[in-house]
Amino acid sequence: MAIPLPSLGPEDVDPRYRDLVADSRTTIRRAGPSPSDARCVLLWIQRAQRGRDNPALDMAIALGNRLGLPVVAFLGLMPRYPRATLRAYEFLFAGIPELAADLEQRNVRLVVRPFPDHHVALFAKEAGAAVIVGDENPLRDPESWRRSVASRAAMPVVTVETECLIPPMLFAKQEFAARTLRPKYHRLSESHLVRSPDVRAKIKCVAPLRGEDPTTLKVPGSWRVDRSVGPVSTFASGPRSARAALLEFVKHRLHGYAENRNHPDLPVTSRLSPWLHFGHLGPREVACAVNKADVPIADRDAFLEEFLVRRELAYNYVLHQPRYDELGGCPTWALKSLDAHRNDVRPYLYDAEQLRNAGTHDDLWNAAQREMVLSGHMHGYIRMYWAKKILEWSKTPEAAFDIALAMNDAFEIDGRDPNGFTGIAWAIGGLHDRPWAPARPIFGMVRFMSYASTGRKFNKKAYIARVDALDPATNLF
Repeated sequence: MAIPLPSLGPEDVDPRYRDLVADSRTTIRRAGPSPSDARCVLLWIQRAQRGRDNPALDMAIALGNRLGLPVVAFLGLMPRYPRATLRAYEFLFAGIPELAADLEQRNVRLVVRPFPDHHVALFAKEAGAAVIVGDENPLRDPESWRRSVASRAAMPVVTVETECLIPPMLFAKQEFAARTLRPKYHRLSESHLVRSPDVRAKIKCVAPLRGEDPTTLKVPGSWRVDRSVGPVSTFASGPRSARAALLEFVKHRLHGYAENRNHPDLPVTSRLSPWLHFGHLGPREVACAVNKADVPIADRDAFLEEFLVRRELAYNYVLHQPRYDELGGCPTWALKSLDAHRNDVRPYLYDAEQLRNAGTHDDLWNAAQREMVLSGHMHGYIRMYWAKKILEWSKTPEAAFDIALAMNDAFEIDGRDPNGFTGIAWAIGGLHDRPWAPARPIFGMVRFMSYASTGRKFNKKAYIARVDALDPATNLF
């Protein structure tokens, strides 16, 4: 397990704002009083790249208004983010102008500094921060960066959960399945659906702080970024584009969701995951919009089950399972069963390059792979089939897991995300599932999906035709 954080509470920070940080979303990472000569409150943006429905931003503004200080938002950009390709970097950079504009609406100034000037602790000292307010991310590398900042900063550091409706830290252990999380979750969810007004910072920052112009930012050509996976135009980046997509989904596609959500041939699902991954859209804003929609309750409930319970189950897994990005993090029953069938004959064997190029005998799988490569997105139901076939066609379960995760993170705009790790662990390693008897070759007691049965559940020909209509030049249907 990860080394636990020091047990710090509101009593360990400046008495002027103890009440503001006494919140279930807040983790106090560095204690002590704020410097007496502080000139701002610093919002350290990583995951939550938006100006609305952002609890970390709300906290920073509340602190700034309490202390009589302006709020400065800092975004440090760095190359070599684990598994990130040019596709992900382009989406990130393209959303920054909208982020800056949304922050300006709340009287908060954004300062952007790319590598090698991306170190937040150094900027906090330069800007004279009273306190650093960051957002949370349960993944291994971002968590290590937060701990590093807390160890180096000269002022208090707090982080705020922004990407889950209910803070994952309220659930003290790894949940076995959705059915064990669901009752606990529903007891808490209603109280967390209340949105606070988007308060403005009372004081505007006018200090001469050096930063890049958000409207002209480009991914530097000198950065060591995997450029083999280029950008797509399927999704327009940024918080405003995200809100427009949410409105379009609620108005035109939520009706019928319960019945048709597992039909990749139909334009039913929300397709909000790229914006959610980059924090352009908050979970509370999505849930509130869906709850208010004039659609049958079955459609609302089906979407919220997927979006809240199962999405936040993924965060629970990543938070509590240190091997979340390995097959070894999957349940013991599945690992034993897969190991017992390790030497079963594979009817087909494909290497990573053949799979990457959609070069299999399976037209449905090839279509799923092309959809992901060309659009940066794959329908959730077909992604389950996609990952299970990689298990069937790989030399070992471990190789299958690694290949699936590498392709998911490279091509999906929402890759490198708790949902991606958890989805692949479910498909290949039985996570959050149960043993399925009798055991099958290769899969053992891990749930199996066949070409015939999967293709019968929707219009397979229509789905393949839809993918074939993707334009490699524009990546649009």
